[in-house]
Amino acid sequence: MLWSLIKILFFISLVALLTLVATWLMGRGDGLMITFAGTEYPLSALQSVIALIVLVVLLWVVLKVVSFLVALVRFLNGDETAISRYFDRNRERRGYQALSEGLMALASGEGRLAMSKAARAEKYLQRPELTDLVTAQAAEMAGDRARAEETYKRLLQNDATRFVGVRGIMKQKLAAGDTETALKLAQKAFALKPRHEETQDVLLQLQTKAHDWTGARKTLDAKLKSGTMPRDVHRRREAVLALSQATTLLGDDEASIDARETAIEANRLSPDLIPAAIMAARTYIAQDKKRYATRVLKKAWEAQPHPSLAAAFAEIEPDETAQARLKRFQALTRLAPNHRESRLLTAELNIAAEDFPAARKAIGDLAEQEPDARVLTIMAAIERGEGASDEIVKGWLARAIAAPRGPQWVCDNCHAVVPEWTATCPNCDGLDTLTWKAPTKQEVATPTGVEMLPLIVGATDDKPDELTVPEAEIIEAVDGEIVKEADETK
Repeated sequence: MLWSLIKILFFISLVALLTLVATWLMGRGDGLMITFAGTEYPLSALQSVIALIVLVVLLWVVLKVVSFLVALVRFLNGDETAISRYFDRNRERRGYQALSEGLMALASGEGRLAMSKAARAEKYLQRPELTDLVTAQAAEMAGDRARAEETYKRLLQNDATRFVGVRGIMKQKLAAGDTETALKLAQKAFALKPRHEETQDVLLQLQTKAHDWTGARKTLDAKLKSGTMPRDVHRRREAVLALSQATTLLGDDEASIDARETAIEANRLSPDLIPAAIMAARTYIAQDKKRYATRVLKKAWEAQPHPSLAAAFAEIEPDETAQARLKRFQALTRLAPNHRESRLLTAELNIAAEDFPAARKAIGDLAEQEPDARVLTIMAAIERGEGASDEIVKGWLARAIAAPRGPQWVCDNCHAVVPEWTATCPNCDGLDTLTWKAPTKQEVATPTGVEMLPLIVGATDDKPDELTVPEAEIIEAVDGEIVKEADETK
């Protein structure tokens, strides 16, 4: 800005000076006399002004020629000049045009064309931090994994692009199934950019898959600090990881104390996490803190009744009578009296106490509304306790074989059914995706036509028709399988 002002002032001053000189010459009537090489050249006033203007123009041209010659010498010497800047701008324009065309080809899914445009852009721009990224992604799109990996390795050499290189190679290792190397690369990428959300998610998934619960908890804390995870979700996931860590430590006698403390911490973070409540309650039972165990299980039961919670609740007083247990469990069942699990538990306790009418009253219409294997097995036990015929009992048990299993641990992502709760789904490796619910597909597919067993072994109505010999043989063959299925359901 200052230099431009100086040039403007100089130009105005020069014009003013020339105007004054011209005015002075026009005021002289005799003009000027110029002597050159012994010869005199008289000039009138007008001719003098014109000669002055020509002299100024010639002086300007000479200065420009001299400047051009100096610039030419500098250009030939390799120095930056206006000429070199012109050619540089031209190359830069062509380079960025090729780069933009490469990006458009990449967005259009034309991997080979994008690589060609990236190579052209690199020729003009000489900026690998821009063109290598396009080349690597285009090579991946075109299926040239070797070239993509080579390009990503070049990006590792520059501090500004090292993270991009590490992330690119990490993704390649994940695609190839090399999770061990991918985990190390994810840790390196996380160290370079700890607030990068995608890197956090990949690292957390790989750590949980490798059962590195300590590292996973640190990554989870980083997600909370960076604001990429809500606090309530963080508490739940922290509880899941702490429970998994405690489960791992239980195999080590020296670490059993730490495992118990970690289980209690998991229950504190998420009281509705059923496995954490069970482990924490058993920890309190081992420490003879029955009141704490009762409180933990009641809080979990209030959030979601579960048969494993009832089993842990029974462990608080293992030697009590059936009547005493029925009375003590009322503190649990009255928290959710209308819940299906509370009704089934009450029915089972009454069966143990041999109060079969009360058991039938507790189970109500579940046999008609939600007839799964456990409900039907309980109905068979009630019928047996009330003295019903074998045909009726076997009819209920036969229906139990073909009935759905009822609520189980089901993955919310892939809908896989898992026999026991784990922090990650064994099928899709999803973290904290298992929910206690009935599977989507309830029907039991069997190759032997077991769904016809109720018609073979007898109906649930008390009809003392005599069984034929083939029917008796079928009953004997499936009887052991019925009892086994019923035991697994309970």
